[in-house]
Amino acid sequence: MAISVGRLDSAQVQAAVDDADLRVLLMSLVHLTGDRRWLEPPYQPVRDVRIIADEDAGFPVEIQAEIRRAAVAALSEPATQVAVTNPDDDLLQTMMSVCLSESVGADYVPLIREVLDFATAEQGSSASLREDPEEETKVLIVGAGISGLALATKLEQLGHSYCIIEKNLGVGGTWFENRYPGCGVDTPNHAYSFSFASNHPWKHYFSPREEIHSYLEQCATDFGVRPNIRFGTEVISATWDDESHRWEATLQTQAGVEVIHASNLVSAIGQLNLPSEPPVPGRDRFRGPSFHTAHWPEGLDLSGKRVAIVGTGASAMQLAPTIVDDVDELTIYQRSPQWARPIDRYRQRVSAGTQWLLDHMPYYASWFRFTLWWRYGDGLHPFIQKDPDWPHPERSLNRVNDRHRQELEDFIRAELAERPDLIEKCVPTYPPYGKRMLIDNGWFKALTRPTVELVTDAIDRIDEDAIVTVDGARRHADVIVFATGFTITDLTARLNIRGRGGRELKAAWSDDNPTAYLGITVPGFPNLFCMYGPNTNLGHGGSIIFHAECQARYISGCLTKTMEKGVVAIECRQDVHDDYIRRVDAAHEKMIWTHPGMSTWYRNRHGRVVSTSPWRLVDYWAMTREPDLSDYALTSPLRRPPTVRV
Repeated sequence: MAISVGRLDSAQVQAAVDDADLRVLLMSLVHLTGDRRWLEPPYQPVRDVRIIADEDAGFPVEIQAEIRRAAVAALSEPATQVAVTNPDDDLLQTMMSVCLSESVGADYVPLIREVLDFATAEQGSSASLREDPEEETKVLIVGAGISGLALATKLEQLGHSYCIIEKNLGVGGTWFENRYPGCGVDTPNHAYSFSFASNHPWKHYFSPREEIHSYLEQCATDFGVRPNIRFGTEVISATWDDESHRWEATLQTQAGVEVIHASNLVSAIGQLNLPSEPPVPGRDRFRGPSFHTAHWPEGLDLSGKRVAIVGTGASAMQLAPTIVDDVDELTIYQRSPQWARPIDRYRQRVSAGTQWLLDHMPYYASWFRFTLWWRYGDGLHPFIQKDPDWPHPERSLNRVNDRHRQELEDFIRAELAERPDLIEKCVPTYPPYGKRMLIDNGWFKALTRPTVELVTDAIDRIDEDAIVTVDGARRHADVIVFATGFTITDLTARLNIRGRGGRELKAAWSDDNPTAYLGITVPGFPNLFCMYGPNTNLGHGGSIIFHAECQARYISGCLTKTMEKGVVAIECRQDVHDDYIRRVDAAHEKMIWTHPGMSTWYRNRHGRVVSTSPWRLVDYWAMTREPDLSDYALTSPLRRPPTVRV
């Protein structure tokens, strides 16, 4: 089937294609013309693994000009016919491989066809399941962050009744709560966005917190979710009733305590919303402001202050370079150094020409999203696998990982060339990607400033106006900021959930060891679903929004299938759960996060990886594509099934 594109002004088109990423522009040309010569030499891009690759794609100047001329000509024709709207499998795989200048497996074809929206995905049933309006809520979602919004949008489309409970006064979860200076996304926006709202006019490639939060607020409104959110309300407990086959949730509202019932309970509270605040002796004696980055005080003025930052993770790396020019002194307390990759264009704005192409050129936005999705996701996965024959396991995992290490170390040494005393403090001893890979936005240069001190001695205590380290050194501070991350092992158990027979989820996840089938369901807890649950964090890269949509599709599929069958309870089988966890652990044994030379919040206190997923994005997508009800124990209906209207 061909579609038409209205005639566009050639001067405007020319100005836009001058800003084009030529590897993406080539894919659009294939769609427009159907001509496969654009996939053959001399039009095959040079491989570029940087997250924001050079737009010239490594082409000689004359080839660049030819590609641009062809694009202008194609778009300047009256009523241009788009020749290829839905490439066949062979063509799509070829296009992906040429676009990336690397081989992309056939297993990615159905996933990318859906990601690029070439065909309407068959996600679960097409039935519209409109329940009796007098019945109780079918789905109670806890949390209006990314995961909650993804699921609510899907349920809205399917017609399921649902309610979202949100403790904050706005949507966004971590993007609502974290407001520290420099807070922003470290995944490219054009991949860090919902598939159903992917072509948002982002101002930056990596947007600041305000832009991300505004996007989520807009999505909640545009997709009809907002009226179903109860803000300023918190779930303080939830108990499963075996007789009525429903959850009884106790809520703390602004008006007091309330009890409601729901057939299904979904925890969308995620992993990054319970600040981890170290129990440093004497903290309560400190006379100045002292807080976690997630609790940044509104209107705080740091001008001329002596500021201490405890921690050197993601939030610290964003915060320090942002405030270094405002404060009088900045002291940073580091437990262990972090690898950080340079991205020259981290703060760059999206050009007017690029935005025009994203808005107007057929399939440009889809392929632009694909290139970022790949470079920040599965493209990295092979290089964080342990090579058992690699002779230097103390410093890296394999040959490519070792090359990455050398590149990153060379970058750190170059940044700190004027301060060689900092190099030993700043070069990690563990392999790259062993902890969350961070983005350098001026961090290393900030450390070289005369007003900045990097302290690697452990903190002994906090006094009224200073931090004292174990060597006895006393450093004055007017403000202390704890950039110490989040507590993740409690997860959904923090909601005080009791399942079948009154069993507590805290007990099921005791000993710091949360587990769930696909990170979503837990034996003994019928009709309970987790989003961004155990082993679903993306340590190897990728957009957590993609994972959230996988989980939303899976959960909505479970709900649709059980409602069609009149099933009143669905519960993960213990053997299915246990087999899955064995596979997760076995996969992790071959990966970087079980490397012994480091500590990471990805692991629990016993060393088991509980946060990150070992799977490629395509693997998890396939696992969650369609729920298999044979994985579950199903409770037969005790009454006539609800009417399904199609």
